[in-house]
Amino acid sequence: MSKADDKNKDAVASAARELFLLGQKTVEARAVLAALQQELTDAKNRLGDTQQIEHLVEANQQLVLAILLAQSDAAPPRQSEQQQLSQEMREANAQLVIAALSAQELQAAAERALIQQKNILALVAHELRNPLTPISMIAGRLARVPSAELPRMQSLIEGQVQHMSRLVEDLLDVSRASTGKLRLDCEVLDIVPIIERAIEVCTPSMITQKLHFTSQVPQEPLMVNGDAIRLTQILGNILGNAIKYTPAGGIVRLSVTLERKVLLLSVIDTGIGISAQALPFIFDPFVQDVHAVGFNGAGLGIGLTVVRELVEAHGGTVIALSDGDGLGSEFVVTLPLVR
Repeated sequence: MSKADDKNKDAVASAARELFLLGQKTVEARAVLAALQQELTDAKNRLGDTQQIEHLVEANQQLVLAILLAQSDAAPPRQSEQQQLSQEMREANAQLVIAALSAQELQAAAERALIQQKNILALVAHELRNPLTPISMIAGRLARVPSAELPRMQSLIEGQVQHMSRLVEDLLDVSRASTGKLRLDCEVLDIVPIIERAIEVCTPSMITQKLHFTSQVPQEPLMVNGDAIRLTQILGNILGNAIKYTPAGGIVRLSVTLERKVLLLSVIDTGIGISAQALPFIFDPFVQDVHAVGFNGAGLGIGLTVVRELVEAHGGTVIALSDGDGLGSEFVVTLPLVR
């Protein structure tokens, strides 16, 4: 058998493995969608509960009116009884007003949750469908493509599967954090090699985007108690966010400094910035600034949520700073150092 045939067999086998991995990730994605659908159902149930409360309030109002009419037709009560009745009616009216206001607030909250869940489901479905389209097209052509095209097809499949894997993992991490199931495998380690590795991984994307990148990282070891995989994920998400929202020719700067017993890691970019309206909520799940969606519609708005949850799980903090649209942004992560 020739080397070319061996190479083609390897390429076909690799493509088959990637499709198998895609099937596994699709199952995980369906589980996430099922969980979101359950939340949507719960939101609808809460909306139904508020409507029942409104019906009860209306019935109570009718009952109060009936009592007042009955009292007006009966013999006039004594003064002491009248005062007591008046006091009881005032208290009942106050409770009625409170119940009505509570019902309105519950209904508004349920309606907002319902709209948000619908938007989330639509967004997740859209993001999962995007990489499936090219994969589906490639899978249909695998049997008849020329041997020379197989490596390129394999590369395309791998890229789309990695995109779906990151998306599903971010969704699962947000779900784990919200249910208290996020777990870290922590040990005392030097974070400097992790930072250098994250820079190395992101460098090709910055070159493709024609971004100017600078970094200031101390050469001495910086020991932290952390999970190496999760720390890499934190840095990758922050740098990836800067790359995604900085136009070609922009600048991305990473600096690491020490302040007492705390490590400060800052990523500054000259990108599109964050509006004043979105800045307080930028770490909330599924939050995307309006002009960010217009600049780059990719993503679900959960990458920064994952960053916050992972940083806080390491005992640190993360904040976002920006002067507004078009004025760049800065993300500052603090982590406790270990001697």
